[in-house]
Amino acid sequence: MAKILVAEDDRISQKLAVRIVEDLGHTAFVSPHGKHAYESLTACNDFDLLLTDIMMPEMDGQQLIMTLRGDQQFANLPIIIMSAVVGMTEISGLLKLGATLFLAKPLDRSELQCYINRCLGKPARAAANTRGISTS
Repeated sequence: MAKILVAEDDRISQKLAVRIVEDLGHTAFVSPHGKHAYESLTACNDFDLLLTDIMMPEMDGQQLIMTLRGDQQFANLPIIIMSAVVGMTEISGLLKLGATLFLAKPLDRSELQCYINRCLGKPARAAANTRGISTS
């Protein structure tokens, strides 16, 4: 069972992501914005995966990714971005910053399950090597 942090300010997307995570048998923890997610990760560095929105108050997903990738202890943490408001250029930029995968909203249950399994089913080093690769 994996421990997954969901950084999402939208209650509907939050609940859907949590349900999908829990349906896979994992434990979900919710952060309402990037700053809270970063504080949660640094306080308890035993999360296996981060699902994050991009547009959030306090600290957006882009700032969160940059901050995490700048900290060696999170260099291999798989990060799945969930967003409805970014274009291909922004997606490419987020992947270059260190996001592992991108998932468009509204969330598709089977696609998110596949992404979670993909990130958790590989050793951390292999998951980190998928950065910058689009799954379109």
